Amino acid sequence: MVEFHRVRVVFVSLFVCGLLRDALSFYLPGLAPVSFCKKEAGDKNSEVPDCKSTIELFVNRLDSVESVLPYEYTAFDFCAEQHEKRPSENLGQVLFGERIELSPYKFLFQNDLQCQSVCVKSYKTQDAGDKAKLDFLKKGMLLNYQHHWIVDNMPVTWCYDVEDNQKFCNPGFPIGCYVTDTGRAKDACVVNADFNDKDTFYIFNHVDITIFYHNVENEVAGARLVAAKLEPKSFKQSNVDKPDCTGPPMSLSNKFNGEIRIPYTYSVKFLEDKTIRWASRWDYILESMPHTNIQWFSIMNSLVIVLFLSGMVAMIMLRTLHKDIARYNQMDSVVSSTLQDYIIILYDLYICLCDCCSLCILGWS
Repeated sequence: MVEFHRVRVVFVSLFVCGLLRDALSFYLPGLAPVSFCKKEAGDKNSEVPDCKSTIELFVNRLDSVESVLPYEYTAFDFCAEQHEKRPSENLGQVLFGERIELSPYKFLFQNDLQCQSVCVKSYKTQDAGDKAKLDFLKKGMLLNYQHHWIVDNMPVTWCYDVEDNQKFCNPGFPIGCYVTDTGRAKDACVVNADFNDKDTFYIFNHVDITIFYHNVENEVAGARLVAAKLEPKSFKQSNVDKPDCTGPPMSLSNKFNGEIRIPYTYSVKFLEDKTIRWASRWDYILESMPHTNIQWFSIMNSLVIVLFLSGMVAMIMLRTLHKDIARYNQMDSVVSSTLQDYIIILYDLYICLCDCCSLCILGWS
């Protein structure tokens, strides 16, 4: 029996070791590094195994700090991919309410592009449907709704300078901004002096995307993406069909009537960064976030409230249990007294019967 137990322990140990060995080579979905290689133009045989050349940009739901309602990317009538299936989302993304979709922004690794057209959206203010879409887009800019784009499972950030010469990287960028009828620039309109027309919306219809990569040495072929940044801009485009990304900003005045055409464009460039490795590519986002002080007063206040409410619940439970126990004890005493009365009655009845039998025997005799 002892030998059998030892053999069983050995087999269990070997099984656990095998599981640990497999776990060391296992990557969770979305967390494994992806290598990218440059694809030569016109060369269909330049693909390297386990090395991608096409970079896909995904879009997420839009949200705002001024509103509790998030909206899907297609709710604002942006340029969308029509024939692609929505990528599968994991449980965490579903619980957080994320709605990830594939965007029409696609580019090849190390292939710089300048002012590429995505689509053109036209709105006629006389048409009720177009006017409703345009009003909804203006509402999104008024409430400062933010885009959230994803490249290689990391957010595309908008980095800008703040106070004390510090740089803040926001994992999102606004749809646009609004200049009030008094001439006050709201939200992102303060970044550009050309946004100065009163009672006018300015939409960010162009993005300059910069992707940083790190060449992998002595591991696998290709490079890995370590950062993705963008700068939103607004261009009216002198020629919508052949954009050159120059000219005044794209404005949407509340007083304008007629047809409005909004061209969406983008530029992308690739830069090598040898200082950032794939494992630490989130550091620049975390470091730029403001470090808040610990609110000890709020913590103590919450702790006191929790203890007070717990004490109240405990007292109520003790009082209830005490009453129930007293009631049960009282019922036991009543039952005991009742049984005792029955016993006395039965004893008296037995004595009476015995006496009657004695008298009957004596009378017969």
